Amino acid sequence: MAKLQKSIDKRNALISATIDLVNNNGFHATPMSKIAKMANVSPATIYLYFENKQDLVNKTYIEVKAKYTDYAFATYSQDMTVQMGFETIWKRIADFKLNESENALFLAQCDNTPIIDEPSLQEGIKHLQPLLDLWERGRQEGVIKLVSDYLLYAYAINPLSFLMIAQKRGAFQLDASQIEDAYHSAWSSIKTCDTKN
Repeated sequence: MAKLQKSIDKRNALISATIDLVNNNGFHATPMSKIAKMANVSPATIYLYFENKQDLVNKTYIEVKAKYTDYAFATYSQDMTVQMGFETIWKRIADFKLNESENALFLAQCDNTPIIDEPSLQEGIKHLQPLLDLWERGRQEGVIKLVSDYLLYAYAINPLSFLMIAQKRGAFQLDASQIEDAYHSAWSSIKTCDTKN
């Protein structure tokens, strides 16, 4: 049992070091030797868990994406109205991005640069299925604009990454009132004109 825990700890240390180094140095300036050193393991140990650097980054992405979406959907129920469901998910995403900023920054880098391979990106999208299903229900009910999921995500969710980075730099501090304003802006950007509120 202790051996298994030691193995899990090493893998987790490698994931954590990957997130930290990619966030601070970028993908290309993060050699395996630096990851191993930061994780306090020998470089050869990495290959017990991952095929290569690309595999390490892909698996880190999928793991962090799962953590992000588990958090985002933890209090969501399909019984909620579309607006209530969106508000619940959006506020959980905002909370994650602002309080788990290292993980959120890593995801933002992966989503906005070509460091993750296509199968891993598709796997990451599957984790968002409850949100995509909610938007589809919203389109069918005439509550959400008839535009692609990519546009909905770009207007409603991506601005949170901008705010997170601004807050991390110390340029802007989000308080409860601004979170509320940001939510209303996100909802306004995707709801149909006929929708009340």
